[in-house]
Amino acid sequence: MAPPPIHDDDAGLVARSRGGDNAQPLTISEISALLKRTVEDRFGFVRLRGELSGVKRAASGHFYCALKDEGAVIDGVMWKGNAQRLAFRAEDGLEVIATGKLTTYPGRSKYQIVIDSLELAGEGALLALLEKTRARLAAEGLFADSKKRRLPFLPQVIGVVTSPTGAVIRDILHRLADRFPTHVVVWPVLVQGQGAAEQVAAAVRGFSALQPGGAVPRPDVVIVARGGGSIEDLWSFNEEVVVRAIAECTIPVISAVGHETDTTLADFAADRRAPTPTAAAEMAVPVRADLAMTLADLGARQRRAVYRPVELGRERLAARARLLPRPEALLQAQTQRLDDLAERLRRGLGERSAKGRERLAGVAARLSPSLLTRSAAEAARRLDRTRLTPALIDRPIRQGTDRLAALTRVMSQLHPEKPLERGYAIIRDAGGKALTTRAEAAREAALVLQFRDGRLDALPSGAATPPTPRPAPTPRPAAPPKQDDLFS
Repeated sequence: MAPPPIHDDDAGLVARSRGGDNAQPLTISEISALLKRTVEDRFGFVRLRGELSGVKRAASGHFYCALKDEGAVIDGVMWKGNAQRLAFRAEDGLEVIATGKLTTYPGRSKYQIVIDSLELAGEGALLALLEKTRARLAAEGLFADSKKRRLPFLPQVIGVVTSPTGAVIRDILHRLADRFPTHVVVWPVLVQGQGAAEQVAAAVRGFSALQPGGAVPRPDVVIVARGGGSIEDLWSFNEEVVVRAIAECTIPVISAVGHETDTTLADFAADRRAPTPTAAAEMAVPVRADLAMTLADLGARQRRAVYRPVELGRERLAARARLLPRPEALLQAQTQRLDDLAERLRRGLGERSAKGRERLAGVAARLSPSLLTRSAAEAARRLDRTRLTPALIDRPIRQGTDRLAALTRVMSQLHPEKPLERGYAIIRDAGGKALTTRAEAAREAALVLQFRDGRLDALPSGAATPPTPRPAPTPRPAAPPKQDDLFS
């Protein structure tokens, strides 16, 4: 319908109604409401493809952004309920497909799209988001080689984060049973879909928080595993929450997500990457049969190392024994010398016996009876010529008597009891032994004081009642003086 013509006489200072005109002026709110209904009725369901720009999340949880292409921009909003179900982290520069409805925002006279769901626009966009997230986390140092830890050689407990119903856990258990049976603790989680990333991160942090010696054994190594799939199926293991949980885990982590050609950010954060879950089990434990063979080989080498010096010693001893002369050869010269000395001894004894007999015969010839009779007669004549006068006997007797008298006088002066007559006393112990020092007397429990006219018992200062003293030993009589030699 064409608008009514405008006449010059219609212009005025005050608005006036004209005849036949039933169009009433609309308020801004009314026209905004009409526009809102018209847009929502016409565009109640649309799918828009564009690049995200100005992405931000409000404190209320709502999600605001703008979708743009080369020639236009449209604002977008996603309410809190739908934003929480977003499968990826929205960032500026991502090409996405937004599904929702167009509406207007009267407060700013703008139209916008209320987004119900947001998806990446193809695998290329998904890979671009993956690379962008990888570069950002790598810049934080989460993938640094210095943070990689060595796996334990022989873990006692292995923790597995995976789905309890898939083929992955059966493959891991079967491989562990074949190589080295080990205690396995499974933390069941979703491995794809809504909430899978949060469950995987919670499982990794849960294993890390276990304390040694608790009701649930703490694993020595953790395997995060999932079977193969598309990049969308594996996207939960590219989520930042999973990557940070693996990087912060205090237990060595093996990432076994997908097949050998699949790569996730969890592989970069883990300490070791396994191409498959089965390969992760092979990395976790050695082969028990190989260990047994290695131990047997080491034991054999140890025995050889122990026996080898003994064998070498035996060989060296046998070689040196062959160089030694025989015992009989060593004794031949000494045996011959012994025989020679024995013969010389026999001849020497015979010759000496013969010479002794000759000397004896010569001496015996000189000891004749007539010679002995002559010697006895000569001795008797010398005895008769010797005269024994009394003076020869009396003189030694008088000299001996004088010496005896002098010794008797000296003995009477030197007798130990002689000083008693001059007022002195002798101090003896209970056994009658004379004490000559004060220290000896102080050590005795009882003392005996001998005076000229008798004995008196005494106690040192502070001593107890003295015991009955033993009688003093009877002095031995002086030995008679030795008689002088008559011929001295």
